[in-house]
Amino acid sequence: MHIERDPQPLAQIEPQSESSLSLPGRLHGLTSQAERVSSSIFLWPAVLALLFLSIFPLIVSLYLSLSRFDLAKGGFKLTFIGLTNYRKLLFGSEKTHFLGLFAPSTPWHWLIFGLVVVALAVFLGRYVRRGNISGGGLLGRVLMVAGLAGLAWMVIHTFGPGGRLGTLSVTLVFVFVGIFFQYSLGLSLALLTVQHLPGRRFFRVVFLLPMMITPVGVAYMFRMMTDTDKGPFNPLWQAAGLANFSWFNDPWGARTAILIADIWQWTPFMFIVLVAALESQSMEPLEAAIVDGANPWQIFRYITWPAILPVSMTLLLIRMIEAFKIVDLPNVMTNGGPGTATESLTLQAFINWRAIELGSSAAVAYMLLFTVTFFGLIFVNLIRHQAVEKL
Repeated sequence: MHIERDPQPLAQIEPQSESSLSLPGRLHGLTSQAERVSSSIFLWPAVLALLFLSIFPLIVSLYLSLSRFDLAKGGFKLTFIGLTNYRKLLFGSEKTHFLGLFAPSTPWHWLIFGLVVVALAVFLGRYVRRGNISGGGLLGRVLMVAGLAGLAWMVIHTFGPGGRLGTLSVTLVFVFVGIFFQYSLGLSLALLTVQHLPGRRFFRVVFLLPMMITPVGVAYMFRMMTDTDKGPFNPLWQAAGLANFSWFNDPWGARTAILIADIWQWTPFMFIVLVAALESQSMEPLEAAIVDGANPWQIFRYITWPAILPVSMTLLLIRMIEAFKIVDLPNVMTNGGPGTATESLTLQAFINWRAIELGSSAAVAYMLLFTVTFFGLIFVNLIRHQAVEKL
């Protein structure tokens, strides 16, 4: 049987029209464009609202910190004065309020400061000897060493005899002393409640109760509890011989009362996060360590602690940022007294704002921002990264 073939070669067959081939592509392009437009329509209002509520106040407060606010007929007047408000805090009339009263330098002051400088020089030298140096990294570490040296000079001269703490030093005490005890107690309670002990579920709920009370409520509660004359613990104070003792007439007594209240309020936050971290760790290494005869301390040091270290570092960073904003407890319990012994940076900014010194208040707020950023960068770039790298 003879079959006729088309004399036209395959290469000469006329291709289909471009419109018929590109129609699915065009539809896909239109769909992608519509998705981009719709996502922008839904996204941009939220972005604009976020910018308005965060960036705009920062810009306005920055301008206020560089200005003097005066009431005028029919309104107010802002006069640009540059860095005058910051100079008042660091070198002028507000220096003793912000930085504290510096005691005269003694050989002991110079000795302690010299040890701090040597430790900072060793830290910087180790970075240089590593060889992997970048311009930004070196500049950042030099600024960090200079900042820590300045803070060490301030702390050494204000904590000793003849000195008086300023609002910056008081805030640092509230932050770092409070966080140390909050984390220690939270970790201890978490390790206790993850054991198979009777009643552990009940105590987990009890330990969370302080988180359900507002900070102002906690402040009023501890203000009442520390009242040795009419408070609920008056019989205990009398039995201890402290019936006529006032926590708030002594600077360190007032600070201790605020620290106790702050530790009681924030330890549950540490506790609940650490409980979750402990319960999420793998059980195989723990069982293998028990079989090999490891004691509880060895299990904690070599297995449990490395497992919860990343969570702990993030938890401490979050708590540190929040702790710098302490204002409710000193405001309600002591109103910053006696004198300015318990006045934090946030409370100082609030008091200046209440006195209609908006420029000074904004300057204090920005100094707080710089301080939080400084310690946050140190924590993230040095402590947290080195801790995670060792795992």
